[in-house]
Amino acid sequence: MSVATPALPVRTERLWAALLAATLMNLPLGSVYAFSVLLRPIEQELAIPRSALSLVFGLCTVGFTVGSVGAAFLYRAAPAPVLVLASALAAATGTAMAATAGGLTQLLLGYGLVFGTGGGAAYILLQQSVNMLLRRRQGLVNGYIVSLYPMGAMIATPVFHVCNEAFGWRTTLAGLAAVLVASGVAAALLVRHGGARLVAPVGSATAGGGTPDSETRGPAILGPTFFKLSTTFFLAASAGLMVLSQAREIVAAYGGAAALAVAATTGITGAIAAARIGGGWLVDRFAVPHVMCAAHGLALAGGLLVILLPAPVTAVLGLGMVGLGYGFVSGATAGGIALYWRPADYGRVAGRTYVAWCLAAIGLPVLAGHLFDLTRQYDTAVLIAAGANIAGMAMALTMPKRGWRDGS
Repeated sequence: MSVATPALPVRTERLWAALLAATLMNLPLGSVYAFSVLLRPIEQELAIPRSALSLVFGLCTVGFTVGSVGAAFLYRAAPAPVLVLASALAAATGTAMAATAGGLTQLLLGYGLVFGTGGGAAYILLQQSVNMLLRRRQGLVNGYIVSLYPMGAMIATPVFHVCNEAFGWRTTLAGLAAVLVASGVAAALLVRHGGARLVAPVGSATAGGGTPDSETRGPAILGPTFFKLSTTFFLAASAGLMVLSQAREIVAAYGGAAALAVAATTGITGAIAAARIGGGWLVDRFAVPHVMCAAHGLALAGGLLVILLPAPVTAVLGLGMVGLGYGFVSGATAGGIALYWRPADYGRVAGRTYVAWCLAAIGLPVLAGHLFDLTRQYDTAVLIAAGANIAGMAMALTMPKRGWRDGS
């Protein structure tokens, strides 16, 4: 006598709610890219050297990566809204610790470790929530999600500057902590309203159950496809993050006025955000390796323009092209994960991919600063970035053209 398997409860799924939750949470978290606005006032009040303060941002990128990788291990620990709220509160706590810091140690612990780790966990949890509800336009939606950080930086930069001038950097960070709490509460409620799961029910199509053909389940999470994708992303991020972190100084080194350098920095940040959306949109229509190869080619052309025609205007244009190339690859990476792997695996793959971003953040940007200290020029660093883009073009073309949704 057979016993009928009880039907899974019907859940109301609202993708818009999950997307709104990701938007509300990731915009204030993206303020991490505006950390440079806080450097001078912190340096003046606490007498901390600029080189030491750079460790705070560097440790924050490490914390973000730890949180991103660790988030996947929390999926079954609690419901998605609880985990999102806990991560947001951790990020807010770290920011509050930094706001009350009396020295470098508390800044490293608060902003670097606690804020960074909480932010990374919240980022992956919300990305996973969206992908578990996503049925089409995976590239475009994931490209939008990864664009939220530079968008947040564009909002935070002028707001931080004004608040610093009017009230001081401690009030700025305290205000950010309050925003993170409010955003975390709203995001948790929206995730609950959206009905998103972090893990797929056993036996569902999303989990890969009921599909005897293992080839339709996507490549292994740490298989060749993952390492090719991560390497291609790492090479683009190395060049792009060098530009993102030092665009103002690079333009100045090529003779650009201060106003031009500031405008270029803001414009490049916005271009990267738009390109991330564009990269995701493109992989919905073209093969991932072709999009990534073309994006690296665009960045390479920008680097060569700076090298061959050094001048303020060509420096701005060339750096913008490098930034666009990085943005397209970043969006294509986020979209490509959704195309290569099943939704239930998205967070695990994405979290591990951000290890490449972390390595890129502490690699060429740091080397570029060292080379500038030695030569007072950025020519060698730009040349290295161009070499990374050439390698990225070659690596991109080794990736599969089709994903699990195509049956390969």
